[in-house]
Amino acid sequence: MSESSLAELLRSRGLRLTAQRQLILQAVLDLGHATPEQVHTAVREVAAGVNITTIYRTLELLERLGLVTHTHLSHGSPTYHAAGEDQHVHLVCRECGAIDEMDPELMRPLAEQLTRERGFRMDIGHVSFFGNCARCGDGSPA
Repeated sequence: MSESSLAELLRSRGLRLTAQRQLILQAVLDLGHATPEQVHTAVREVAAGVNITTIYRTLELLERLGLVTHTHLSHGSPTYHAAGEDQHVHLVCRECGAIDEMDPELMRPLAEQLTRERGFRMDIGHVSFFGNCARCGDGSPA
């Protein structure tokens, strides 16, 4: 997103573009997937005075604006990524921490079954599975 587009979006919501907001969004875009702590580390390389509270508040604002989204890949902090990215399901290895991605369309049959049988509408682009990757498991499919 260009600086002028971001400024327009913020102005349309009665907000202004600050250097901190721009740096935080850029850090998320550059890092791909990042926790607030990782964003904080990246931003502090450019602006040492930005504190972690500002990072959390800005990430929440950017999510409300539809610019970033988050998922939970562990028991710790959420992981943020650009909302414009292709949706994907995360595969998280409990042993080594590796994160892989798969096409969320593979979840479509389950999502349709849940809607049909339970009236539950699953967000298939916001799913994480935990297990062992091929390197850490016994090498055979589960």
